[in-house]
Amino acid sequence: MDIQWADLAAAFGLLLVFEGVLPFASPQGLKRAMVGLAATSDRSLRVAGLASMVAGLVLLWLIRS
Repeated sequence: MDIQWADLAAAFGLLLVFEGVLPFASPQGLKRAMVGLAATSDRSLRVAGLASMVAGLVLLWLIRS
């Protein structure tokens, strides 16, 4: 399996764009979300992170197959 560096760079660029949308569009909303995240249990955050990773892997598998 050969790494396609251009695809990896493009994916990272899209990640940065998506990560910047909420702080740009609604800084107050982001602050409220961060307060809510701080109050969330570690277990809930881990489950949400795992679900996100699995969903991303499934999406990549569907796109690449």
